[in-house]
Amino acid sequence: MNRLPGIALLTLASLGLISISASGGDKGKKPAGKGLDMRVPFTPLWSGGAPGAKGKDPADIPGVYIYPAKEPNGASVVVCPGGGYGGHAMDHEGVQIADWLNSHGITALVLKYRLGSRYNHPVPLGDAQRAIRYARANAEKWKGDSKRVGILGFSAGGHLSSTAATHFDAGDKDAKDSIGQLSCRPDFAVLLYPVITLDGPFAHIGSRNNLLGKNPDAKLIELLSNEKQVTKDTPPTFLVHTSEDSGVRPENSVLFYLALKKNGVPAELHIYEKGQHGLGLGKKDTPFATWPDRCVAWMKGRGFLDAAK
Repeated sequence: MNRLPGIALLTLASLGLISISASGGDKGKKPAGKGLDMRVPFTPLWSGGAPGAKGKDPADIPGVYIYPAKEPNGASVVVCPGGGYGGHAMDHEGVQIADWLNSHGITALVLKYRLGSRYNHPVPLGDAQRAIRYARANAEKWKGDSKRVGILGFSAGGHLSSTAATHFDAGDKDAKDSIGQLSCRPDFAVLLYPVITLDGPFAHIGSRNNLLGKNPDAKLIELLSNEKQVTKDTPPTFLVHTSEDSGVRPENSVLFYLALKKNGVPAELHIYEKGQHGLGLGKKDTPFATWPDRCVAWMKGRGFLDAAK
């Protein structure tokens, strides 16, 4: 077994990372709301239209589907489904994740963020930041704690989540909108087979093209290669990937983990040997399906699931 030095709490069936294409995408992606019973109302993130909106069609309106926990413990999580920044895998990386979070007392806000090529950076990031601020502003409505708001994302949604975890602000105290006055820094992040880097051999080119357009400026690529943007203020992070992933290479998670470790940020990384891209919660009785329990144990260990006060 190959091991990376200094990685504690790392589940490795194998780290013999193979050479695979980085041009794949999320499997099973579907546009938000099509053919799915979201079971809860859609809540726009801005009243009167989102900043930079190019129209009034559903694709122009970012928002969240809020799944309150029946027995809340105070934590809430913004969920970012994957889809290569070209769609939303809203079922197995959205609704199913909300049900899992609810079962552990966590309120879930499944995010429908705006997509390329109609919307490029920084629009999706702005949508994710607004969702975090919204969760913080409305936490009391679902017996939540405004200091326990996390973000969770899959694949390209993992890139969006890691971007939110490395590009944040304390809010604009002069904003007329009270939500805009709040911090958009997540208190913790959970990243599942995430796109992290947009540069070099491990980049996911499809996500990069959708987010930045073709032939983007090199400085913008570096800015959104999030392993290069980690600081000591990046929130504690839990990462999951597989060695077999042929959609988004597992080096993405490794690079982010090493950057977290270098900056003294609490982190835990699990790399499973088997499993292709887009697994969501994982198939029953497979090793990958153990990640949700390990994630809950990590969140409990860091106090994010303490009983509501």
